Amino acid sequence: MGKKTVVIGYMGTQLDSGLGAGRWGKWRPSLSLVQHEDLLVERFELLYAPQYQALADVLQADMQRLSPQTEVRLHAVEAANPWDFGEVYASLYDWVRQYSFDTEHEDYWAHITTGTHVAQICMFLMVESRFIPGVLCQTSPPRKQREGGEAGSYTLIDLDLQRYDILAKRFDQAQHDAQLHLKSGIATRNAGFNQLIEEIEQVAVRSKAPVLLTGPTGAGKSHLAKRMYELKQLRHQVQGPFVEVNCATLRGDGAAAALFGHKKGAFTGAAAERAGLLRTAHGGVLFLDEIGELGQDEQAMLLKAIEDKRFLPMGSDKEVTSDFQLIAGTNRDLREAVVQGLFREDLFARINLWSYALPGLAARREDIGPNIDYVLERFAAEEGRVVRFHAEARAQYLDYAQSDEALWTGNFRDLMASITRLATLADGGRISTALVAAEIKRLQWLWQHALEQQSPQRAVTQNLEALLPAEQWQAMDLFDRLQLQAVLAVCRECKNLAEAGRRLFDQSRAQRSAVNDSDRLRKYLLKHGLTWERVVAQASLRLD
Repeated sequence: MGKKTVVIGYMGTQLDSGLGAGRWGKWRPSLSLVQHEDLLVERFELLYAPQYQALADVLQADMQRLSPQTEVRLHAVEAANPWDFGEVYASLYDWVRQYSFDTEHEDYWAHITTGTHVAQICMFLMVESRFIPGVLCQTSPPRKQREGGEAGSYTLIDLDLQRYDILAKRFDQAQHDAQLHLKSGIATRNAGFNQLIEEIEQVAVRSKAPVLLTGPTGAGKSHLAKRMYELKQLRHQVQGPFVEVNCATLRGDGAAAALFGHKKGAFTGAAAERAGLLRTAHGGVLFLDEIGELGQDEQAMLLKAIEDKRFLPMGSDKEVTSDFQLIAGTNRDLREAVVQGLFREDLFARINLWSYALPGLAARREDIGPNIDYVLERFAAEEGRVVRFHAEARAQYLDYAQSDEALWTGNFRDLMASITRLATLADGGRISTALVAAEIKRLQWLWQHALEQQSPQRAVTQNLEALLPAEQWQAMDLFDRLQLQAVLAVCRECKNLAEAGRRLFDQSRAQRSAVNDSDRLRKYLLKHGLTWERVVAQASLRLD
């Protein structure tokens, strides 16, 4: 046995009207739904304004006269102003929330032909949000009106977009295009970064709350913030501009004046009134890069501006308003800054609703290739000259760029500068192996000091990897790896097992009655499948 059909709809004070005998000669939308011979409406939930009680009673009687099997329930729904969206939506929402839906046994049709346009929109929203778990029903009059008021026709509209393959594909494509826009059209391969962009795309088009972008200098925070703004523009979600400021450049009175504006004469040098960047960003997006560099006073003022959309310009006793979305960027750990008292905890809590850590280029080495192509395309557009790598030269460059020797301390800025140098020097539009070799030397010089600082730790890491099978190394916890690395570093500095044991157990050995440091160290090494002889031999090979 199929499910029962239940209709929910507003009574139309015009289309459903009529108290005299003449009403039977006109088409009435609510009545028409119970006139179809092939449709049995089990129940009709008829919503109406209390002042139209008499009309509701007549319509109820007419519907049950034409379809005795249909139970028509009247519901007086109060809305002081039928054209006030807030009032109508609230009244419908309250009615829907108390209604007992039985989706297992009943199908629900939300009738949207009757009622004010505001009521129809509210009914649509109830179905779209699944507060009414059903479909929309649109009724239409017969093509030729005849005496007796014919039923006309009805159409059902299912708002579950997952059921429409064409629409689903279009939405998927739109989402893919939006994510590609955030990535500047770069087909990135790093799974973690792609997942990060996927969520940022959803937040960008669905939320006006502050967004916090963290990550090292050159990781692309500013670029991503601008792309988020452009995505909002494409969706007509912002009307104002994109305003960007590096907070590290703001100092003293100039910081507050630049951000919040000032009145003429507010301080020495304030010769004219200034609107300030927050007011300039009204209706748009304000990107505060290096937000951790703001002073405490500016942080307090910014918090009020975010929460209340109101603030006081310097030297003014009258508040101004600005409605903007904040995107903040920082390469500092703001959690640590809060602990140290350098950043307000309440401001951090306010801007940390959506927080994303952008990885540096060294953590996304598989994305170096696609980014090389992007830089070359950008170079061609700006310089009007197409440049490509020779196949051997590209392989040579990628082999170095994706190795541990390439630190990419400046992240994408380093990569862009490197590829720009190669493209500029390329004769005949082709980058040769000789050019790549010279560029690698430049990069090695650039990172020389950083490499020297890392060399002791890198040597220990390489030592450990050489001593252990790959499957054992990869299965170790980070804690065990770091501990073993430290032990091996001491072993490499000692002449024998006993000396290494004395250094490693210099405190606990005094608490033992029987001291055998060599045996303790030997057992620790054996736990990892190592012997002193093997450690010494491997260290000697590295020294040679």
